[in-house]
Amino acid sequence: MNFKNSTAEKTTITRNTDEIEETTGNIYESIVLMSKRSNQLSTELKEELTQKLSEFASTTDNLEEIFENREQIEISRFYERLPKPVAMAIQELMEEKIYVRNPIVEED
Repeated sequence: MNFKNSTAEKTTITRNTDEIEETTGNIYESIVLMSKRSNQLSTELKEELTQKLSEFASTTDNLEEIFENREQIEISRFYERLPKPVAMAIQELMEEKIYVRNPIVEED
């Protein structure tokens, strides 16, 4: 996923629960859906950040050799400024970008 182009809110805002419920017809199912998607986004984000920061990993653990790396700090700041995974999941749910499949309903 391209986290740079996310249009999710970076701060907390009040949401209308009726709009959240529209996707699944049940507020609790919608919350579980957002929770699962948020966990997926969080994992992707962490893997991407770890991959970028692994370039700066030092093979020696000497305290005298630890120095400030501007590029590493900028990468960390960029990821800190991104919207939280929960906000991205809510945004995806509102824009109906999440595919919802309920096997119990499909059997009936």
